[in-house]
Amino acid sequence: MSAIISVVICTHNPRIDYLDRVLKSLKFQTLPVEYWELLMIDNASKKILSKEIDLSWHPQSRHIREEQLGLTPARLRGIKEAIAETLVFVDDDNVLDSDYLEVALQISNNYPFIGAWGGQSLPEFEQTPPEWTKPYWWMLAIRELNRDQWSNLLLCYETAPVGAGMCVRKVVAQKYAELALNNLKRANLDPKGKQLLRAGDNDLAFTSCDVGLGTGVFVSLKLTHLIPANRLQEEYLLRLAEGIGYSKTIMESLRGTTPTVPKLSLMRKILEYYRLSRMDSTSKRFYQAFSKGKVLAIQELKFC
Repeated sequence: MSAIISVVICTHNPRIDYLDRVLKSLKFQTLPVEYWELLMIDNASKKILSKEIDLSWHPQSRHIREEQLGLTPARLRGIKEAIAETLVFVDDDNVLDSDYLEVALQISNNYPFIGAWGGQSLPEFEQTPPEWTKPYWWMLAIRELNRDQWSNLLLCYETAPVGAGMCVRKVVAQKYAELALNNLKRANLDPKGKQLLRAGDNDLAFTSCDVGLGTGVFVSLKLTHLIPANRLQEEYLLRLAEGIGYSKTIMESLRGTTPTVPKLSLMRKILEYYRLSRMDSTSKRFYQAFSKGKVLAIQELKFC
């Protein structure tokens, strides 16, 4: 039987204990393996993962090596290799609920007008997170839902899935690949090595609108996102905030917005100073990190 879902795991130097849990969750999916294929895209890992990771338990599995570093090239390789009409992108730290693929298929069948969809991404922290980090968990692709939502509105982040566990129709994935291959800026919105960029997920999801479809998020679609201790350090989160501010600004400009840094009147400057003065020191640092990323993006766009 030909696969109707392609599960694509893009990974670079993964934590093997995390990846083992990801694969174990896939082994026990309620959707029989005859209905889905498994592609592991080894993105220039130091160790050749085909020699380290056994996928023989799945009859429709493939190891694929992609030497060009970066999540975008890895994702594009997965799109090229996938045979199914629905692609499910699973990160190497995503432990799917046992019915994840079955629910993803049900959504695909029941909502033909949605081209990209996702669900809940609930955290499992390696160490108990400090309380001050909670306002910034959304940057780690953590998402809790209390209702289903969908729309066909471009740049509607409320209905756009996060990258963890994102499901897309093949027509959306192929259109995204076409756009990314023809635009260097679009191809550099995702993490690459130590660069903490994050807007490629949004760009892929919003490509659904480019082909006349919508985006959606569903409560019944759930995974556990494994969060290592280093991702809760302030230095990491500040770098991530700057990367999000930068890549989100670039992505939105590619999708028709004109980002600007507003010229502040004296009164606005006073109000801005007052607003910053009321922030605690941590909130102020994160606000400044986001702003720095946005300003860098705007300066770069001016010289394009």
